[in-house]
Amino acid sequence: MKYRILGRTGIEVSEVGFGCGRTGGILLDATLEERRAAMQMALDGGINWFDTAEAYGSEPALGELLREVDGAPQVSTKVTLDPGAPDLAGQVARHLDGCLERLQKDFVDLAQVHNRIDPSAGSDSRAVTVDQILGPGGIAEGLEKARDDGRCRAIGFTALGDVPALLQVIGSGRFDTAQIFYNLVNPSAARPMPPAWTGQNLNGIIDGCKAQNMGMLAIRVLDAGIIAADMRARRVSMMTKETDKETEIAKAGTALGRLGDGYGTGAQLGLRFALTCADLSLALVGIGAPEHVDAALAASDMGPLPADALKTLERLYETDFGRS
Repeated sequence: MKYRILGRTGIEVSEVGFGCGRTGGILLDATLEERRAAMQMALDGGINWFDTAEAYGSEPALGELLREVDGAPQVSTKVTLDPGAPDLAGQVARHLDGCLERLQKDFVDLAQVHNRIDPSAGSDSRAVTVDQILGPGGIAEGLEKARDDGRCRAIGFTALGDVPALLQVIGSGRFDTAQIFYNLVNPSAARPMPPAWTGQNLNGIIDGCKAQNMGMLAIRVLDAGIIAADMRARRVSMMTKETDKETEIAKAGTALGRLGDGYGTGAQLGLRFALTCADLSLALVGIGAPEHVDAALAASDMGPLPADALKTLERLYETDFGRS
């Protein structure tokens, strides 16, 4: 396992993190024995970062497992707030208290707000505005107090929603980290995309984070499993705008078909692509079974994708995966 630094926090993190969410879902669906086996395999392989959230429902299971292991793996969690209710800073405190109780911990290494940031979200009742994040009595203030009180070592947010709004929050310099949507179907957070490429353009987000020396956690590196397997039979929620499930499946299928099996499985190829971006601090991978840990560790050992694979992907971006 290789390690990177989580931005200005100075925390050393494994380049692969253990995702405890519903994608994968081992902490929600598997037996206790399978959960124990997966965690021990991850720790033995050098993974030192476990990511959860109150919305996932996996905090109690993770808390139980953490009590059994030697050492102190690093833990991140996320709170989802009600933007229509008063006292957002107070909400942060109450939600984080619940997270810590479920995790059976006095503090977490990273506390994040999980709400989408979008002033024009309309029907999205969980979206928050820039002012609700940065204004007096807002979310940033609540997270900063939690950090000052020792209930977390660092604070962050999920960089999804309206890109100009996200760049305002990043540019405020008040957050230590951001969760970045990044995968081989949509790598736009890291670079300009060719004119033919379609999807929500997130260009500027990684550059903005770099300017603030923020740590960056890559999310959806397997596009909710689409890059790893055929997801037609299960519900997959899209996290970005201008995106739909069937288009994502088609694009991923074209990429996997063009790249072939010379770079590992689809899941390994997707993870290796994320690891190619040196600006990202770690890539979070949803784990569904103990063998998924082995596959992720093997992908890390293989290293970033070579230049020929990246050139193949570049040609696909230039034609929107053969769609134009």
